[in-house]
Amino acid sequence: MKSDVLTPQAAYDLWSQTYPPIAHNPLMRVEQDVVERLIAQQRATRALDVGTGSGRYLPLLAATGARVVVGLDFSSAMLARCAGSPRRGLVLADACRLPFRRAAFDLINASLMVGDVRDLDGWTRELARTLTYGGHLIYSDFHPSWAQHSWRRTFRDADGRTHEVAFQPHAIDDHLAALERAGLAVQAIREPRFKDDDTSVREFRRQWGNPPVVAVFHAVKPHGPQ
Repeated sequence: MKSDVLTPQAAYDLWSQTYPPIAHNPLMRVEQDVVERLIAQQRATRALDVGTGSGRYLPLLAATGARVVVGLDFSSAMLARCAGSPRRGLVLADACRLPFRRAAFDLINASLMVGDVRDLDGWTRELARTLTYGGHLIYSDFHPSWAQHSWRRTFRDADGRTHEVAFQPHAIDDHLAALERAGLAVQAIREPRFKDDDTSVREFRRQWGNPPVVAVFHAVKPHGPQ
């Protein structure tokens, strides 16, 4: 039976009922394996997690030494799943209209949420605006292979019903162009493949081989004039 297709806002509000604050499926695990290592290389003062969801990256950002860690999301239901602390503020806002001053953060992470954004240029410029000179942006997206193979994002709600989440595909070249126009310098691109060997991944490999499933970008805002 075909699942209904929900907007990201409606999907996350519903999904929040069962969404744990950990990487709970093979896709999230392969993404976090890459992103966590990139974050661990940073030493931050103020860190922002855009599209924080249930807050799984907040402890990893805090581990960089940042004295301020902020999680931002457009779903109040998802934010309610986060475990806040004095060092981890939670903000309800649109990722394309960040309620922060220029150069507010020296490390920004955004995990698997840019697929919810149509205006990739606007989103990237807004992240660059709030990043300090010399600051780092680390973010991930669903790999273009999703659009190539017509894969769907789905989840089950608390009643066991399956729902599909709409998402906006972005090509690798689109990301690179948006980062360049925002004045950010790309340091690395990673395109990881599934590593798990559970039943679902074995079935995936039988059907599709082992294509990359996530794209991870690491960019820096170059220092301004000295």
